[in-house]
Amino acid sequence: MAKRTKSIQKQIVEYLVAGGAFFWSGYISFAILDGIFGLPLFVAKQTANVIGLIVNYILEDQWVFKKRKSRIDYDRRRTSRYVAITIVNFAIDYLIVATLKDAGITPYIGQFVSAGFFTVWNFIWYKYWVFAQTPSKKKGRRAVKRRAS
Repeated sequence: MAKRTKSIQKQIVEYLVAGGAFFWSGYISFAILDGIFGLPLFVAKQTANVIGLIVNYILEDQWVFKKRKSRIDYDRRRTSRYVAITIVNFAIDYLIVATLKDAGITPYIGQFVSAGFFTVWNFIWYKYWVFAQTPSKKKGRRAVKRRAS
C-alpha cells in the first residue's frame, strides 16, 4: 500500500511540473500574442492554449502517465480522449478568463484563476479517463446480467 501511495505522490509532483510547463508556455505565448501583436482575446487565448497543450500532451503522455507498453489503438484512444477533454477545457477556460475580464480583472490574472481550477479538474480527467492505466471498456448486457445473477 505504501508503494502505491508513493507512486501517486510522485505522479502528482510530475503532473504539477508538466502543468507548470503548460501554464508558463501558454502564459508567455498569450503575453506575446496579446501584448505585442494585439490579437483579440479569443484568438490570443486559444492560440496560446494550443501551444501550451502541445507541451502538456507530450509531457503527460510520455512522462507523467507513461505506460510501459503501448498499443497503437490505445494511443489513438488516449489522443482522442485528450482532444475531447481539451475542447471542453477551451470553452471553460475562455469563459473563466472572459467573465473575469468583464468583471474588471485583467486576463493575465484570470489565467492564474483558471489554472487553479484546471489543476484539479485535469488531474482527475487525465488520471481516470484520458491516460487511465486500464481504459474503461463498454460492457454489453450479458456482462451486466451475469454480474447481477
